Amino acid sequence: MTSAILSALNILTKPLGEVHDAQSSQQEALLAALRANRALLLEQLQTEGGFNEVRRLREEVMAGAHWFSSDTEDTTWGFVQECLLLLLTLARHLSAELELFNQTPAPSAAKLRTPEMAPPLPPDVLSFTQQKTMGAALQFVVSLGLSPYLAPGVGVPLGRRSAFGAMVEQLVRGRAVLAVGRRLLTTTNVLLQLAELTSLATLVFTRHLGDVMAALCQLGYQPHRAEGCSTEEEKMQEVSAEERRGCREALKTLLGKVYQPIVIKELLILQGGPKQSRPVGSSSGSSSRAALGSAPAWLRRLCGQLLSERLIQPNGVQAVVRAILEGGTGGESDWRKCDGVARILVACPQQSASADSYYRQVCPQILDLLHFKDKLTAQQFQRVATRAALSVLEEKPSFAQKYLLPPLLGPLHRCTTASNDGPSLVAVEEWELTRCVEDVYKIWVVGNSPTAPLLKALEEVLPVIFTLFCFTKQNVSHLRAPCQEILQWYLRHAEISAALPALRQLSDLQEPKNKVAADFHFTPGSDGGASLSCRDGCSDDDDALYEKLSGEQWKLECLMQLLAELKDSDLPGDFFLELLQELTSWAAAEKDEEEEEEEEEKQELDVSAMTLLEVEQQLLGRAERRGQRLALLQVLAVMVECVEHTVLLRKNTQVVDFMVSLLQRACVGLGQASSPSLGNPVESQTLSMGMGLVATLLSAPQLTAEDYSSMSRLLSPLETLSQKHPEVVVQELASNLRAVIATHGAYQPENLTAATTAQSSKDCETKPKKNNSVPLKKKKKIHTEANNSQTSRLSPPLDTNTPSSTHTGHPSSSGGSAAGTSPKSGGKSSGSSDLSPPTKTFSDWLLEACDPDVPTRAFALRALTRMVRNSDPEAVQAQEKVLILLLENLEHEDSFIYLSAIQGLATLADSYPERILEKLLKDFQHGPSLPTSDKDHSLETRLKIGEVLMRASRAMGELAPHLGRPLLAAFLQGTRDVDQSVRASSLSNLGELCQRLDYALGPLAQEVLSDVLLDLYRALKWVVRSDPDEVAVLHAQLALEELDDIMRRFIFPQQKLEKKIVVLP
Repeated sequence: MTSAILSALNILTKPLGEVHDAQSSQQEALLAALRANRALLLEQLQTEGGFNEVRRLREEVMAGAHWFSSDTEDTTWGFVQECLLLLLTLARHLSAELELFNQTPAPSAAKLRTPEMAPPLPPDVLSFTQQKTMGAALQFVVSLGLSPYLAPGVGVPLGRRSAFGAMVEQLVRGRAVLAVGRRLLTTTNVLLQLAELTSLATLVFTRHLGDVMAALCQLGYQPHRAEGCSTEEEKMQEVSAEERRGCREALKTLLGKVYQPIVIKELLILQGGPKQSRPVGSSSGSSSRAALGSAPAWLRRLCGQLLSERLIQPNGVQAVVRAILEGGTGGESDWRKCDGVARILVACPQQSASADSYYRQVCPQILDLLHFKDKLTAQQFQRVATRAALSVLEEKPSFAQKYLLPPLLGPLHRCTTASNDGPSLVAVEEWELTRCVEDVYKIWVVGNSPTAPLLKALEEVLPVIFTLFCFTKQNVSHLRAPCQEILQWYLRHAEISAALPALRQLSDLQEPKNKVAADFHFTPGSDGGASLSCRDGCSDDDDALYEKLSGEQWKLECLMQLLAELKDSDLPGDFFLELLQELTSWAAAEKDEEEEEEEEEKQELDVSAMTLLEVEQQLLGRAERRGQRLALLQVLAVMVECVEHTVLLRKNTQVVDFMVSLLQRACVGLGQASSPSLGNPVESQTLSMGMGLVATLLSAPQLTAEDYSSMSRLLSPLETLSQKHPEVVVQELASNLRAVIATHGAYQPENLTAATTAQSSKDCETKPKKNNSVPLKKKKKIHTEANNSQTSRLSPPLDTNTPSSTHTGHPSSSGGSAAGTSPKSGGKSSGSSDLSPPTKTFSDWLLEACDPDVPTRAFALRALTRMVRNSDPEAVQAQEKVLILLLENLEHEDSFIYLSAIQGLATLADSYPERILEKLLKDFQHGPSLPTSDKDHSLETRLKIGEVLMRASRAMGELAPHLGRPLLAAFLQGTRDVDQSVRASSLSNLGELCQRLDYALGPLAQEVLSDVLLDLYRALKWVVRSDPDEVAVLHAQLALEELDDIMRRFIFPQQKLEKKIVVLP
């Protein structure tokens, strides 16, 4: 029966037999074909026996179709009526068959069914040929019975679809039709009746959804014409109010059932292009929109309202984004689309009840766009979500504070307000924290729009993110990189007035506003993230104190690592200089506090005149001030140690600020003793070094007016030093430096740099004696240690080749350097006063290398190393003496000495590898062989020689395959040593040597790994099974998997299908 109905449809819609050239003949041919096909169908329905059931069902449908008119003279409408009757006949038949199919009981249990058997097909399933016939009939219905009756501007006209569509449109609209509304209503209702059947609904809405929506919009919402302009016959053919209401309900139902992105896309098409189209040749993008035409005002308002309703419903934002971006490739046009969609989402529609309700519904959906997993979809959705979130924060900050930031930053805020009152010990789950950090990274870092609201919102959760970053630095976590990027983004883009207080909070110099709750800490998650859990109480006070202090130290190191990465920012230097200024202010108040303490020690406190609260507050206040000073000194010490000078003082202005701070502290100390150099030799040496730095700055070849302007701040402290300092040399230096700065280099004293060098050398010579003879006060120690740490770290980078930096870095050489230097002639010029380097003979350096003074010996060893590296003739001849001397100093207990010896031996082995390496390998295997060697410290000496061999291995380069075989044998033998330290050193050296061997390692691989591979495999298996450390277990598991992959590839090589072409001779 289904086949018979579709055969009737095929008769009705069979193609034209011939095509004529002229347009008028095409219309006539089409009309003739429509009349002929209709007549042929009616004839076969009456004569063919196979169509009897079709004729019966058609007559039943015709009896219930009040719209059917058999005597119509309009050929196209008559043809459409026959198509509609047959389609309704097919729908009625399929509905009856489907109902019977659903009511049929299941097959009997006696008939066994196997899993391979397919279920029976329902009767409404059509074959491909049947679907093609059905599609042709629907296309005729829409082209002849729906689209021509749409008002201008409603829907896409047939003329814009194809040339044949333009001809059909002219054919139908060329005839005056009174019942336009009735015909449009009839066609639309029949199509909706067909869509009630699922299989037919797919065929209808796949290609004609837009036409049906356009018809329903026109029938339900088009304004009425004025009543005076209508005749009685026209009024009878108009759509009634009840029918209009039914069309509105049908449109509402249709929009709710169909896939929302398709609905939104069709609504955008119905809304039409711009009111005034651009010229045709303006651009390709504008021509595509102009092809849509301009929709009537009522339709534009209706589509806007319907789009707004789609937008604010659940998952409406996602549907809008999919409708616009679906099928994109991620190119430049997609970027523009994403920005356009973001602007649409941010703009509150006029049809919305209120802006508050709109943003309350839309903001959470914007955040949901960040969580898609599909790569291409996620990329596009994240662009839209990022731009929309940034726009809401910038344009609607009040709504962002209420509806966007709380769900976005909620997990981070909960970390600050967590309490252990609940039943669960986990305050913030791993997935919540991971999603939150990833969302913040996408919006702040990827979006990269450093506006004030964005920076302010991030500042509130910055302590939590920093604490999480410190935790991830101790573990293997995928959250480390996003946390680091977020922190660095804030430090790079925040204003200096906000970034400096934030750094003070992160370094615990100020109490953080929003830090992690006291009883909670981050713990590793099962998926490589982190969760916030309740902290277990520590019963031992010492353990709790150690955990607290180590945690603070680790936080400082992590913070300095962040600052060290800011190589193109002035923030590290500004923070460093601010801390130095604070240290200077404390130095100014130091004298008053000392006098108060002395008075308190001489006179007992009159406790009777004070309450207990006042006494406690006084004592706690004093302890708190001392604690703050210690914290400041700790931050300065870690900062100088971890951050390079090129990051701390990257501009001359920052160097000048540093010198201003240093000289101001020196001026503060002038009034505290009659001779500061005797009272505190470290401060005296620091002052000399600082003045040497100023001289180095002034000796630069090209100094601009801005440089001298920034140095003008040094005039006041230099004047104070030139007038009040008790040492004449310092006064003279300060006066000369002040004169050079004041005259912008026009006055250049000849003895400027030489005097600075001599003063520095003098301080260095007298330093050990003064430190042993003059005790320092407790608070003075803190102050001078800070001066020493910062100047010793920051002085070399300015110019390591100048005499001032050389002598300050190596105080032991002061005796010869002061006598062996002379200023360059012509000192009145504005150029630099270049000094020749200090000269000593080889024998002098050998004697100083045996000096009991540690700095002198260390500097001599480094000088000998430099002579060996430069192939000095005397050093080449006496290489045996140098070798014995370095081996003797290798056993010295001071790290300054034996590290210099290690460097010298490595240089010697690099210059003369054959003989030196043989000697070192013998001592590494059997212990030191010198007669003066201490046998009790043989193990330490062997480990130091191992360090020498490792450095020698690094320096071999391309000679490693030739020189590395003796080393390889010695290291392999060392892996079997009884001492575990020697075994560890040998394994480390093996790894270093194998890196240098490259392809030469192949023949040696069996020799290297044959004896240790089994032990290594067993050790890794033991770690996986028994080690309590989760991180160690993870790394051992990864190593085992790598070993497994290597062995599988070796045992089961990959089969390759190759075709070999052999050219016969």
